Order: sequence, then C-alpha cells, then structure tokens
Amino acid sequence: MVVLPFTSSLFSKTLAAERERQRERATVRRRREGKMGGKRNKAEIEETPLAVAEDENPNNKKRKILPSLIKNKEKRSAVHAKLKHDKKIEKKKKAKLRDAAHKRALELGEEPPPKKIPRTIENARELDETVCKPDDEELFAGNDADEFSTVLKRESTPKILITTCRFNSTRGPAFIEELLSVIPNAHYYKRGTYELKKIVEYANKKEFTSMIVVHTNRREPDALLIINLPDGPTAHFKLSRLVLRRDIKNHGNPTTHMPELVLNNFTTRLGHRVGRMIQSLFPQDPNFRGRRVVTFHNQRDFIFFRHHRYIFEGKESKKPDPKNKLAKIVKNSKGENISQENVIARLQECGPRFTLKLISLQHGTFDTKGGEYEWVHKPDMDTSRRRFFL
Repeated sequence: MVVLPFTSSLFSKTLAAERERQRERATVRRRREGKMGGKRNKAEIEETPLAVAEDENPNNKKRKILPSLIKNKEKRSAVHAKLKHDKKIEKKKKAKLRDAAHKRALELGEEPPPKKIPRTIENARELDETVCKPDDEELFAGNDADEFSTVLKRESTPKILITTCRFNSTRGPAFIEELLSVIPNAHYYKRGTYELKKIVEYANKKEFTSMIVVHTNRREPDALLIINLPDGPTAHFKLSRLVLRRDIKNHGNPTTHMPELVLNNFTTRLGHRVGRMIQSLFPQDPNFRGRRVVTFHNQRDFIFFRHHRYIFEGKESKKPDPKNKLAKIVKNSKGENISQENVIARLQECGPRFTLKLISLQHGTFDTKGGEYEWVHKPDMDTSRRRFFL
C-alpha cells in the first residue's frame, strides 16, 4: 500500500475545483429559474432557447414572452392569466364594434354586414357522393325491398333476443337489465356453452326479428353485435364510455310506455342502412303520453346513445315571451296583465349512456370464416378528420 504525502498545494487545487463546480451549478440554477441578472452577449442570447413573440403592432417595441417557454411556474401562470384577460377584453371590444356597425346599418336602411360562420370539423367535411338526398327515388325504392321493411311497415312486431358472450362479467348483466328496460319486447337468454350459429337457428324458430349479443372484456362490456333475422345483415359495434343508470346523477326511472325514437345525422348510404337497422329494434307506434325518448346521435362516425324523459313545467315571468305559444297570461282582479306563465320542457336522463362505433357490416347472419362484408372499418380510415362514413 502506497501512501501519498499530503501537500497544501494539492488541497488548495481540490478546494478551488470544488468551488468552481459549485459556481457553475448555481449559475445553471439561476438561469433555469429566470433570475440571472446582468447583460448577456449576443452569442448567449442566440443560444438561449427562450423564444419571444412580438406584439401585433410593429411599431410597439415591447415583446411578450410566451407562457409555455417560461420555466418558473408562478411567472408562467401570471403571464398566462394576463394574456387570457387581454384576449377576453379584445373579444368584447370586437363584439361591441360589430353590434354598433349592425345597429348603424339598420338605422341608415342598409343591409347589415353578414355574420361570420365559424369553421368547424363538421362544416369542413369532405364532399361525399353517397350522402342521401330527399329526392333520391332509388333510395326509397331500395327501402321497400330491404331486410327491415317488414318491421318498419308494421307488418310484423319487433321481437328481440339478447344474450352475452361465453365469459360474462359483473357489469354485463347490469347493462343487459337496463337494455331490457329500454327496448320493448326484448327477452334475455343465457348463453351457456352454445355456439352463436345454434342460437341464431333457435331464434329463427322462435320468430325473433333481431338478436343482440353483448361482448365483455376484462369485466367490462366492450362490443355489441346486432343480427337482423332471419337473413341478416350483421353489424359489429365497438362499445365505449358506458355509464349505468345508478351512476347517473338525478336519474329517472323509465316507464313501460313505448318510447319515441330519434335518429340524427345518418346521412350517407351506409349511415341510412345502419339507422334503419337500429330503427327495426323498436316498435313504430310510440306512446307520446309516456314522454320517453331514445336518441341515437351520429357525430363523426360515433353514435351516442341517450335515454330521457321530458317534463313540462310552468314558470312565471314578468317579461312576456312572444315566441312561447304555450304561455299563459296571468291577470289580476282588475283585468290587468301581471305576469306570463311560460311552459318550459325539462329533460331527465334515465340511462344507460354509451357510445357506439361501427366496426363492420356483414351480409347475412354472423359468420367469421365464410361471411361477406358490405363495409369494414380499417385503421387508416381515422387519419383524415374531415372524412366520415355514416
């Protein structure tokens, strides 16, 4: 073992190196926190990753630092709040100028400036040749001969069989129980170990018009299979964002009345066909006294399901509303109008609540090996945000 002699020069060099390292760490820390003072040369300014945005006015030399590039959390929050406040004030100023120009044009008897339409994904949708038109005779001729015409013409009453996959979960039966309360004349049959083709044959013998299979994965329902009987077609939907009735705040309990059915935005040929398939699950004679509404709203190829009851309520108001035709005028003993009782419709959600996305539409009944498909969703279809299929 060799012992080096201790010298004061070695100790002083080590101490100086340690102090230099501490100074470098302190300098880096101050730069990160934005507290580094003093002037910096041009090279340091160019190497600094902090970007600044010039003010909209080119004559104004004042610069605004972008909040996303500020390291300090408190400074970043303060700058973001100030920019948001300035943007709000600017928006109010533009609205006042717009209203003043509109009022000035009306006073002078001129046409007011046209209102600007905001650009959204919906109105920027790519032109689709398969969008159904109201005067399409070929479409209406096809409706009279399709697989759903017997139910939709009221020649037969819809009768639905609901079953599950082989490996069921805890939330699956709860979801099926709520589906039974939504769809009239629906019956649940336990799957057991039977194959799906055998169940389709049994449903045809018992004169069921449609069949719904609830698929579960990791104790959560994740897919719906809707099979139109006796000859198809079969639609496979991905199920997501399921909220059961008990989890909805201030939910209502549905009655046994036949519900009204609302289908929104099924505009293309494929969407029209899927909408008719969903429509064939429900009877075509709704009972309006029950005030039950089942809604399937299509937006960007996602079908949102909601189940509501609407309630009419009276609310007194001193200001008369000429648009409300159901309003009642309240008069005093002298015959003078005191107030107006406006009738307001209020919605109460009954549940469940979920979202569907079409994965495939197959000819005939369910057949994974030899079945022919009308339409299949592919991963590259989601690349364009302006192209929709339903």
